[in-house]
Amino acid sequence: MTKHRKRAQALAAGALLAAGAHAAAQTNQTASDADVPRVEITGSAIKRVEAETPLPVHIITRAEMDKAGVTTAGELIARIAANLNGLTDGASITDGKDQRGFNSANLRGIGTSSTLVLLNGRRMANFASPGDDTGVDLNNIPAAALQRVEVLLDGASSLYGTDAIGGVINFITRRDYQGLELNAFGAATKEGGAGKRTASIAGGTGDLARDGFNIFGVADFQRTDSLSTSQRSFIGDLHIDERLGHLLSSYTSPANIRLTSAQRDHLQDIGFTIGGKPIVNRMINLSAPNCAPPANPYLPAGTGGENACTYNYMRDTELYPKSEKTSFLGRAVFQLNPVAQLYAEASYARARTHYVASTARVKAYIDYKKIPQLANTGLDTLDDDVPGELELRVRLNEAGRRTSELTSTGKRVVVGVTGTAGGWDYDAALNHSTNTVADKDTHGYLLYDKLLDGIADGRINPFGPSSAAGLALLNSIQVNDDVRHSNGTMDSVDFKMSRDVMPMAGGQMALALGGEVRRERTHFAPSALLLSDNINNDAAPEGGRATSDSRHVEGVYGELLLPFAKQWEAQLSARYDHYQLIGGAASPKVGVSYRPVQGLMLRGSAGRGFRAPSMADMFRPTRVGATATLPDPLYCATVDNNYADCADNWETRHYSNAKLKPEHSKQLSLGAVWAATDRTNLSLDYWRIKRTDLITEIGDDIILGNLSKYGNLVHRDEDGLIEYIELHKENRGAQEASGLDLMAEWRGGATQFGRFGARINGTYVLKSRIQNAPGDAYVSNLGRFVTDGAVQRWRHTATFDWEQGPVSAYLSHTFSSAYEDQNSAINVDNGTVVAANRVKAYSLWDLSGTYQASKRLKFRVGVQNIFDTSPPYSNQAYFFISGYDPSYTDPRGRRWFGNVSYSFK
Repeated sequence: MTKHRKRAQALAAGALLAAGAHAAAQTNQTASDADVPRVEITGSAIKRVEAETPLPVHIITRAEMDKAGVTTAGELIARIAANLNGLTDGASITDGKDQRGFNSANLRGIGTSSTLVLLNGRRMANFASPGDDTGVDLNNIPAAALQRVEVLLDGASSLYGTDAIGGVINFITRRDYQGLELNAFGAATKEGGAGKRTASIAGGTGDLARDGFNIFGVADFQRTDSLSTSQRSFIGDLHIDERLGHLLSSYTSPANIRLTSAQRDHLQDIGFTIGGKPIVNRMINLSAPNCAPPANPYLPAGTGGENACTYNYMRDTELYPKSEKTSFLGRAVFQLNPVAQLYAEASYARARTHYVASTARVKAYIDYKKIPQLANTGLDTLDDDVPGELELRVRLNEAGRRTSELTSTGKRVVVGVTGTAGGWDYDAALNHSTNTVADKDTHGYLLYDKLLDGIADGRINPFGPSSAAGLALLNSIQVNDDVRHSNGTMDSVDFKMSRDVMPMAGGQMALALGGEVRRERTHFAPSALLLSDNINNDAAPEGGRATSDSRHVEGVYGELLLPFAKQWEAQLSARYDHYQLIGGAASPKVGVSYRPVQGLMLRGSAGRGFRAPSMADMFRPTRVGATATLPDPLYCATVDNNYADCADNWETRHYSNAKLKPEHSKQLSLGAVWAATDRTNLSLDYWRIKRTDLITEIGDDIILGNLSKYGNLVHRDEDGLIEYIELHKENRGAQEASGLDLMAEWRGGATQFGRFGARINGTYVLKSRIQNAPGDAYVSNLGRFVTDGAVQRWRHTATFDWEQGPVSAYLSHTFSSAYEDQNSAINVDNGTVVAANRVKAYSLWDLSGTYQASKRLKFRVGVQNIFDTSPPYSNQAYFFISGYDPSYTDPRGRRWFGNVSYSFK
């Protein structure tokens, strides 16, 4: 083997094992180089010896996942600096929002729907539950089978689909395996809760070169325990009841009473008091100021106000759900002849997540004479709609906390053939992929009509313990029903082929051609009980009905590699996609690299893309929701802008739109990769993305802030009060984002103290802003929380390695910079706005050590979040969780993990 050949092989291998694109010195072509294995990197269909391409690719290896104690694809993606505001288990703890259980990626923070997730270079069925986000559920990725992950940080891929505006994440599994490998993992937290146990087994047989086949399979089983607010001391340290009392609930146990204005005035006139004090508000609680802490405290500045109680759900809910995850990946490869292989791949993944929210709440009604303290107050003499009737806001502790079970199941089968014919490398396959989501109410959800009857007739006591008859009624009306069932299917046929065309001054010109035809189908079926709108705290979708939709998509692409000089290389590509009902578009892309000196490469790319609306965007049923607490400027003008009177959580109705057009995008990247020494690599890439014709809704806060333009979307009753706000999916406005990606790596040589290494991958965002409609001003969410989240200016993951003989250690640091908080929540009791806050930077350190006891046996122990850092305090009012932002923080605290693996080869 020549010196040049050895060097080229080392470069190709290094590209697959490094966590980032490595710079490589240009090597001279020799005749012997023709035998060097070529590799295919995400973003190109052309195999090459030189691993560097004009497109930036970040690579994460299996070894790094193991060292960090990462066991799921979702945990892995959360550590990528370019990933912002993806959906996680923590953020999906909720009592109402859809798409619970969905774990997603969100490169550049421009939307889950703009990040394309692949398994071995091919698409998977999207998460089936209809909602605002479209993408692959990361729970459906068989994490134990992964070999590496390649993240293409350049959007609008001509190879995979131009809907990848934010980028592409390609999960690559093992291609072949011989022997048997057993792996067990366990983790426990300092304060309890959120423990984890996993076990996996991998086995394979057959040497492809010797036996003509290889068959292997990997099975993985994981269980994570729930984490309750009562198990974390930092929840009390946030002082949510003092800082954010206005975000808490007025549904309490014992029940609050919401008086009419006439009832309040009458009780004031007759000198009625609570706790020895005259009443001043319409909300009262006969047990105040004692209430029932800690979940039901007396908070004069809270939602209950001076004469009532407030329910602090952050003392009575879960921060992290219990889950069971099972996955399997099997692959078989058969050598048909010296130049062709038949392969088949099957995967199965099921994630069952148990969500536990606070106890049920209900707005009920009762005759005032059934309440001894009020029985003789004469409320039935007043001119009310129903004289003598009192509105109660009840928290049903006796019914138990609301519990639901979300099961996301992914299945995928790929059968294909690959090889060489007529000088062409080819690969063609059939792909059948499904995702099924079952959402089940299991406890704490009650039949609404019977619940109201039980409170009205006195069997259920809203102010104290119920009778035996009341408890029996609560048990008999518990709902245990699969309320929502969704199914998504993707069937496709794809092919790609590439070959060298002719020699050029810098190497071989190469051409790749490919195409794909796929059919996407979705089915959503709400249960009959849900559609009856008789489940307390689980409302029927407006105009609810089952939906079933499908469409065909066709795409063709071509790629040309032009090494027109030893220092210059161009990568030209184009793709045409056509979506049934939507239409088609061509998306060109050009990438150029230049190596002015050995070890330095300058690169750049520019392209266009488009994203068709999802079927949920076009056809999902109407969803009823609510705004955060917002003022109505029209009403505020009549009450001297007193937010106590004119701010509320207004009802919203979210509509799909069958007439949506595609989004369009423009991408640009410019960068440099420098091999400063044989052991040091640096890269810096500038990126810019602009999207137009955004598929989005106008924010409810934007609508109320500009009634002169959007007032037609606000529906009012005969008294001028808001009934509901229309929110339509439409093509509106634009979005701009830009920033810098930094990678630096040092790999030390052998010393008497061992071998050391260090690496950092970071993203510095220069711009992130959105325009809600043409002509509107851009609104920036860079370094500030807007509507549904913040884009931190700087995020990084840094790692430090050491090894000596059979012992090694790994230290990692993840960091997210500080940002301006939401700072807009309103206390409707006194009309004040929350005190301004700046969310502190979030910094976590992890440490692990490994001992290779023998060739077969390996032990690893570690600690995550060494300094037991808690999530920083936040005012945000978007998520159900209050006091911190659950989208990027981890409430589990310090936790230890251990891992043992044994292999037979």
